[in-house]
Amino acid sequence: MGKQITSQKRGRGTTTYRSHSFRWAGKANHRNYDEAERTASVKGTITDFIHSAGHTSPLVIVNYENGEKSMTIAPDNMKVSDIVYSGEKAPAEKGNTLPLKHIPEGTTIFNVELRPGDGGVFCRASGTFAKIISVHEAGVTIELPSKKTKLLSADCRATIGIPAGSGRLEKPLLKAGKVHHMMRAKGKLYPRTSAVAMNAVDHPFGSGRGRHIGKPKTAPRFAPPGRKVGLVRARRTGRKK
Repeated sequence: MGKQITSQKRGRGTTTYRSHSFRWAGKANHRNYDEAERTASVKGTITDFIHSAGHTSPLVIVNYENGEKSMTIAPDNMKVSDIVYSGEKAPAEKGNTLPLKHIPEGTTIFNVELRPGDGGVFCRASGTFAKIISVHEAGVTIELPSKKTKLLSADCRATIGIPAGSGRLEKPLLKAGKVHHMMRAKGKLYPRTSAVAMNAVDHPFGSGRGRHIGKPKTAPRFAPPGRKVGLVRARRTGRKK
Protein backbone atom coordinates (compact mmCIF):
# COMPACT_ATOMS: atom_id res chain seq x y z
CA MET A 1 0.00 0.00 0.00
CA GLY A 2 1.29 3.42 -0.88
CA LYS A 3 1.54 6.49 1.28
CA GLN A 4 1.31 10.23 0.92
CA ILE A 5 4.30 11.66 -0.90
CA THR A 6 6.08 14.69 0.54
CA SER A 7 4.30 17.25 -1.66
CA GLN A 8 0.93 15.95 -0.42
CA LYS A 9 1.99 16.04 3.22
CA ARG A 10 3.31 19.59 2.86
CA GLY A 11 0.06 20.66 1.24
CA ARG A 12 -1.89 19.78 4.39
CA GLY A 13 -0.14 22.60 6.20
CA THR A 14 0.59 20.74 9.44
CA THR A 15 3.09 21.98 12.04
CA THR A 16 5.88 19.86 10.52
CA TYR A 17 5.90 21.95 7.34
CA ARG A 18 4.63 25.26 8.70
CA SER A 19 6.84 28.33 8.74
CA HIS A 20 8.49 29.01 12.12
CA SER A 21 7.55 32.67 12.11
CA PHE A 22 7.29 32.78 15.93
CA ARG A 23 11.11 32.67 15.94
CA TRP A 24 11.46 35.65 13.63
CA ALA A 25 11.95 39.20 14.75
CA GLY A 26 8.98 40.44 12.70
CA LYS A 27 8.13 41.91 9.32
CA ALA A 28 10.78 43.95 7.55
CA ASN A 29 8.93 46.61 5.57
CA HIS A 30 9.09 50.27 4.64
CA ARG A 31 7.29 52.65 6.99
CA ASN A 32 3.55 53.21 6.54
CA TYR A 33 2.48 54.81 3.27
CA ASP A 34 0.91 57.87 4.90
CA GLU A 35 0.56 61.54 3.97
CA ALA A 36 4.14 62.30 5.02
CA GLU A 37 5.43 59.60 2.65
CA ARG A 38 3.36 60.90 -0.27
CA THR A 39 4.08 64.60 0.09
CA ALA A 40 7.24 65.09 2.16
CA SER A 41 9.87 62.98 3.93
CA VAL A 42 10.56 61.74 7.46
CA LYS A 43 13.99 61.75 9.08
CA GLY A 44 15.07 58.67 11.01
CA THR A 45 18.05 57.42 12.99
CA ILE A 46 19.41 53.87 12.96
CA THR A 47 19.40 52.65 16.57
CA ASP A 48 20.14 48.92 16.35
CA PHE A 49 20.93 45.94 14.12
CA ILE A 50 19.25 42.62 14.90
CA HIS A 51 19.36 39.05 13.61
CA SER A 52 16.22 37.30 12.37
CA ALA A 53 16.20 33.59 11.49
CA GLY A 54 13.70 34.23 8.71
CA HIS A 55 15.88 36.73 6.86
CA THR A 56 19.23 36.26 5.16
CA SER A 57 20.16 39.90 5.74
CA PRO A 58 20.38 41.59 9.15
CA LEU A 59 17.50 43.87 10.08
CA VAL A 60 17.78 47.43 11.27
CA ILE A 61 15.66 49.40 13.74
CA VAL A 62 14.95 52.99 12.67
CA ASN A 63 13.52 55.61 15.04
CA TYR A 64 11.82 58.45 13.15
CA GLU A 65 11.56 62.04 14.33
CA ASN A 66 7.75 61.81 14.57
CA GLY A 67 8.03 59.09 17.23
CA GLU A 68 7.52 56.10 14.94
CA LYS A 69 9.76 53.05 15.01
CA SER A 70 10.13 50.65 12.08
CA MET A 71 12.13 47.55 11.22
CA THR A 72 13.53 47.11 7.75
CA ILE A 73 16.31 45.38 5.85
CA ALA A 74 19.74 46.77 6.68
CA PRO A 75 21.59 48.53 3.84
CA ASP A 76 25.25 47.65 3.34
CA ASN A 77 27.93 49.85 4.96
CA MET A 78 25.54 51.52 7.42
CA LYS A 79 26.06 51.80 11.17
CA VAL A 80 24.24 52.78 14.35
CA SER A 81 23.48 56.52 14.58
CA ASP A 82 23.42 56.97 10.79
CA ILE A 83 20.63 59.22 9.46
CA VAL A 84 18.17 57.95 6.84
CA TYR A 85 15.16 59.55 5.17
CA SER A 86 11.93 58.06 3.85
CA GLY A 87 9.37 59.74 1.63
CA GLU A 88 8.69 61.72 -1.54
CA LYS A 89 11.20 64.49 -0.78
CA ALA A 90 13.98 62.22 0.56
CA PRO A 91 17.40 62.79 -1.06
CA ALA A 92 18.57 60.07 -3.47
CA GLU A 93 21.35 58.78 -1.24
CA LYS A 94 22.35 55.36 0.08
CA GLY A 95 20.01 53.99 2.75
CA ASN A 96 17.14 56.36 1.93
CA THR A 97 13.71 55.16 0.79
CA LEU A 98 11.86 57.10 -1.89
CA PRO A 99 9.60 56.57 -4.94
CA LEU A 100 11.16 55.07 -8.06
CA LYS A 101 10.37 58.17 -10.11
CA HIS A 102 12.84 60.22 -8.02
CA ILE A 103 15.72 57.72 -8.21
CA PRO A 104 18.31 58.37 -10.97
CA GLU A 105 18.73 55.82 -13.76
CA GLY A 106 21.43 53.22 -13.14
CA THR A 107 21.05 53.36 -9.33
CA THR A 108 21.11 50.07 -7.41
CA ILE A 109 18.04 49.54 -5.24
CA PHE A 110 16.52 46.85 -3.02
CA ASN A 111 13.30 46.05 -1.13
CA VAL A 112 11.29 47.27 -4.13
CA GLU A 113 7.51 47.50 -3.87
CA LEU A 114 5.22 45.80 -6.36
CA ARG A 115 2.37 48.20 -5.54
CA PRO A 116 2.69 51.53 -3.71
CA GLY A 117 2.43 50.92 0.03
CA ASP A 118 2.88 47.13 0.14
CA GLY A 119 6.14 47.43 2.10
CA GLY A 120 8.56 45.77 -0.35
CA VAL A 121 8.56 42.58 -2.42
CA PHE A 122 11.62 42.36 -4.72
CA CYS A 123 15.33 42.06 -3.84
CA ARG A 124 15.14 41.47 -0.10
CA ALA A 125 17.79 38.74 0.29
CA SER A 126 21.33 39.65 1.27
CA GLY A 127 23.43 40.90 -1.63
CA THR A 128 20.58 41.05 -4.16
CA PHE A 129 19.70 44.30 -5.90
CA ALA A 130 17.83 45.74 -8.86
CA LYS A 131 18.73 48.62 -11.17
CA ILE A 132 16.72 51.54 -12.50
CA ILE A 133 16.73 51.18 -16.29
CA SER A 134 14.45 54.01 -17.40
CA VAL A 135 11.84 56.43 -16.09
CA HIS A 136 8.98 57.29 -18.45
CA GLU A 137 5.28 58.20 -18.48
CA ALA A 138 4.04 54.60 -18.23
CA GLY A 139 6.13 53.96 -15.10
CA VAL A 140 9.64 52.89 -14.17
CA THR A 141 11.48 49.93 -15.72
CA ILE A 142 13.83 48.05 -13.41
CA GLU A 143 16.24 45.18 -14.02
CA LEU A 144 15.89 42.33 -11.51
CA PRO A 145 18.76 40.04 -10.39
CA SER A 146 17.57 37.47 -12.97
CA LYS A 147 18.32 40.10 -15.68
CA LYS A 148 14.63 40.26 -16.50
CA THR A 149 13.02 43.71 -16.68
CA LYS A 150 9.80 44.72 -15.00
CA LEU A 151 7.60 47.81 -15.39
CA LEU A 152 6.38 49.20 -12.07
CA SER A 153 4.34 52.17 -10.95
CA ALA A 154 6.39 55.33 -10.54
CA ASP A 155 5.04 55.68 -6.97
CA CYS A 156 6.45 52.33 -5.81
CA ARG A 157 9.13 52.84 -3.17
CA ALA A 158 12.59 51.30 -2.90
CA THR A 159 15.69 51.72 -0.77
CA ILE A 160 18.91 52.86 -2.41
CA GLY A 161 21.89 50.55 -1.97
CA ILE A 162 22.45 46.81 -1.45
CA PRO A 163 21.19 44.65 1.47
CA ALA A 164 23.88 43.85 4.03
CA GLY A 165 25.38 40.36 4.23
CA SER A 166 26.37 40.00 0.59
CA GLY A 167 29.28 37.66 1.43
CA ARG A 168 27.01 35.08 3.05
CA LEU A 169 27.44 32.47 0.29
CA GLU A 170 31.23 32.81 0.09
CA LYS A 171 31.84 30.84 3.30
CA PRO A 172 31.52 27.08 2.68
CA LEU A 173 29.11 25.05 4.81
CA LEU A 174 31.52 22.06 5.03
CA LYS A 175 29.22 19.79 7.08
CA ALA A 176 25.71 18.46 6.56
CA GLY A 177 25.05 19.20 10.24
CA LYS A 178 25.50 22.91 9.67
CA VAL A 179 22.99 22.81 6.81
CA HIS A 180 20.61 20.90 9.07
CA HIS A 181 20.66 23.63 11.73
CA MET A 182 20.40 26.38 9.13
CA MET A 183 17.38 24.78 7.47
CA ARG A 184 15.75 24.02 10.82
CA ALA A 185 15.99 27.66 11.86
CA LYS A 186 14.19 28.71 8.68
CA GLY A 187 11.62 25.90 8.79
CA LYS A 188 12.83 24.39 5.52
CA LEU A 189 12.65 20.71 4.57
CA TYR A 190 16.08 19.05 4.85
CA PRO A 191 17.42 16.66 3.71
CA ARG A 192 15.42 16.31 0.49
CA THR A 193 15.39 12.80 -0.94
CA SER A 194 15.64 12.48 -4.71
CA ALA A 195 12.40 11.19 -6.23
CA VAL A 196 14.16 8.60 -8.42
CA ALA A 197 15.83 7.15 -5.31
CA MET A 198 12.44 6.32 -3.73
CA ASN A 199 10.34 3.20 -4.04
CA ALA A 200 7.45 3.04 -6.48
CA VAL A 201 4.92 3.23 -3.62
CA ASP A 202 6.45 6.50 -2.37
CA HIS A 203 6.70 8.56 -5.54
CA PRO A 204 5.59 8.38 -9.20
CA PHE A 205 9.25 8.70 -10.27
CA GLY A 206 10.45 5.95 -7.92
CA SER A 207 11.74 2.42 -8.57
CA GLY A 208 12.63 1.19 -12.06
CA ARG A 209 15.96 -0.14 -13.28
CA GLY A 210 18.49 2.50 -12.38
CA ARG A 211 17.85 6.08 -11.39
CA HIS A 212 15.61 7.26 -14.21
CA ILE A 213 12.11 8.67 -14.18
CA GLY A 214 10.69 6.24 -16.76
CA LYS A 215 7.87 8.57 -17.85
CA PRO A 216 7.48 12.16 -19.05
CA LYS A 217 8.55 14.66 -16.39
CA THR A 218 5.56 16.90 -17.20
CA ALA A 219 2.52 15.84 -15.15
CA PRO A 220 -0.81 15.21 -16.95
CA ARG A 221 -3.15 18.20 -16.87
CA PHE A 222 -5.82 16.46 -14.77
CA ALA A 223 -3.48 14.37 -12.62
CA PRO A 224 -4.54 13.77 -8.99
CA PRO A 225 -2.44 15.36 -6.21
CA GLY A 226 -0.23 12.30 -5.73
CA ARG A 227 0.76 12.29 -9.40
CA LYS A 228 1.17 16.03 -9.91
CA VAL A 229 4.95 16.08 -9.63
CA GLY A 230 7.83 17.16 -11.85
CA LEU A 231 7.13 19.96 -14.32
CA VAL A 232 3.62 21.05 -13.29
CA ARG A 233 1.79 23.09 -15.95
CA ALA A 234 5.05 23.64 -17.83
CA ARG A 235 4.80 26.22 -20.61
CA ARG A 236 7.55 24.48 -22.57
CA THR A 237 10.13 21.70 -22.17
CA GLY A 238 13.43 20.84 -23.77
CA ARG A 239 16.40 22.92 -24.75
CA LYS A 240 15.87 26.39 -26.19
CA LYS A 241 16.94 26.76 -29.80
